Amino acid sequence: MQRIWRAHGLAPHRVRQFKLSNDPMFVAKLRDVVGLYVDPPAHAIVLSVDEKSQIQALDRTQPGLPLKKGRAGTMTHDYKRHGTTTLFAALNVLDGTIIGRNMQRHRHQEFIRFLNAVEAEVPAGKVVHAILDNYAAHKHPKVRAWLDRHPRWTFHFVPTSCSWLNAVEGFFAKLARRRLKRGVFRSLADLQAAINRFLDERNASDPKPFNWTADPERTIAAVRRGHQALDSIH
Repeated sequence: MQRIWRAHGLAPHRVRQFKLSNDPMFVAKLRDVVGLYVDPPAHAIVLSVDEKSQIQALDRTQPGLPLKKGRAGTMTHDYKRHGTTTLFAALNVLDGTIIGRNMQRHRHQEFIRFLNAVEAEVPAGKVVHAILDNYAAHKHPKVRAWLDRHPRWTFHFVPTSCSWLNAVEGFFAKLARRRLKRGVFRSLADLQAAINRFLDERNASDPKPFNWTADPERTIAAVRRGHQALDSIH
């Protein structure tokens, strides 16, 4: 059987995951967000905003063994939990800096507190365009009321099932890969301090503007082909 698979270039044990957006406003929202990345308005700041929730403070039950010639670094399979934190982050796509805050939960109350923190750091006179996903806390009535009280802010929501369109997700992936995945955190405070150090080091090490390169028309065409393939199955 394996010889047949190999001869025909088949790998049935491998599965690629996908999720197509069913948002009826997919095209308009995609062009709106990509337009902010590619051609941001004058005298404005474009922020990609989201939260990374349930970051666990994990402590291994035994110390890991370091990397050495002929042996990969090791860690125990089991761990002790010391609580979780949620990181709210706003990526300034124009200069690559990050505004971040650790909070215990990720309800609309915490989101409003984070918006107030960002509002205090954005220079006066600048219009703020915030790119967000469709999480319920971002659309809560009290968040909308906050938005009405801050007319320089405009929210732009990505299409449903399109978190890949939110630039800050790349930062979250980098944080998980470089700091969290192999980290050992003996307390929640230890975890939060490590995240804050990562933020400070990233902002201090010559951050770069976010550069969107994908052609939105090719993305739209690919999504249409995907929907046609799904429709043909049903």
